[in-house]
Amino acid sequence: MSSAQASYSEPPASTSAPSPSPAASPSPYTDSPSPTDNLTTADVVVIGGGIMGASIAFHLAEAGVSDVLVLERDTLASGSSGKPIGGVRAQFSDPLNIEMGARGLRAYADFARRPGAGIRLETVGYLFLLTTGDDAAEFTRAVRTQNELGVPSRMIEPGEARRLCPYVVTDGLVAGAYSPEDGHARPVRAVEGYARAARAAGVTFATGTTVTGIESTAGRVTAVRTDRGRVVCRRTAVCAAGAWSAGIGELAGVRLPVRPVRRQLAFTAPLRPPAPRIPFTIDFASSAYFHNSDDGLLLGFADPGQPDGFDRTWTPDWLPLFREAARRRAPAVAELATRNGWAGLYEVTPDHNALIGRAAEVPNFLYATGFSGHGFLQAPAVGEIVRDLHLEREPFADIAPLSADRFATEAGREARPEAHVV
Repeated sequence: MSSAQASYSEPPASTSAPSPSPAASPSPYTDSPSPTDNLTTADVVVIGGGIMGASIAFHLAEAGVSDVLVLERDTLASGSSGKPIGGVRAQFSDPLNIEMGARGLRAYADFARRPGAGIRLETVGYLFLLTTGDDAAEFTRAVRTQNELGVPSRMIEPGEARRLCPYVVTDGLVAGAYSPEDGHARPVRAVEGYARAARAAGVTFATGTTVTGIESTAGRVTAVRTDRGRVVCRRTAVCAAGAWSAGIGELAGVRLPVRPVRRQLAFTAPLRPPAPRIPFTIDFASSAYFHNSDDGLLLGFADPGQPDGFDRTWTPDWLPLFREAARRRAPAVAELATRNGWAGLYEVTPDHNALIGRAAEVPNFLYATGFSGHGFLQAPAVGEIVRDLHLEREPFADIAPLSADRFATEAGREARPEAHVV
């Protein structure tokens, strides 16, 4: 028997960020968790209690796999899933990501019925603003693929982009890409809905429980150690630990090339008169984005100079970069006062695509991580995929391109520049 042991931990986050308003604040799922003190076995152990872990648990339970344990070291949705960006879309350039996004959209549109929770889904569309001919050509090709797969996206003229989002100025704008069925929702509410339904079906959620080791015998995971006891894993272990997945993979002897990158957003002060209802609007060249949020706007920006790390301290240092970008494309937004914000972590892979699959070296270790900012929108589809992998049946799509094995060679380990897509 072999075992690995390490702490599933990070440096403590600073609490120096300004206090958010109650409307904007994430509210982690607080339904009383089941303790692990007397729990010694489970058929499936899921590591991570964010949107991915909750979706996986729900889909397993719905398929009749009730002996499922979800381990979360903090509270559910306390990591990246607790940060309210919540974009949902199917506007991608490759068929696999398009399909996962489209399935996510359908699932979230039906969320009030299945699993049965309101997630404040706003189907306002996604609007990409394009300022070069090369970008317009690339998006035109992507829209063609999306349309072939049933996504009603389209290329639009600058004037229509301004009609959809009155904040936009058309100077220098070449085109836009717009899909009316996209939008945004509240990730914490989705975690709550999945978790509540999963618990009702017999799933156990153990919060405040840190994974410290993974034991294996003959190349299979046999137990997961925690700071509250050891759990025998009878069938499958699943890593859904987001930005912390590399450490969990290391415990199991599986390389998961995921690095944590801080991403920050801010909320404007209340707007009077209220902001118009606008799409989730992205300046593709700069990555600056904004959309409606309660009584104002949510603002975000992917700082290309942000170093890797687990720091989740919110600071206003990035706002000048956002404002500089916004002045060129939405100058009125650039001048809006902000009142608070959040910092969370992207879980980034070298090619900015997810890691989903079964570990070749440890066949009962599954992983669903590395979503590089797209985890919330892909979570319903990934829940289906991991369910099917556990049940040893074919998923709805070939996920071989998302295997972690694609980075096994030196060439595969080379990082590409981060895509300017939220």
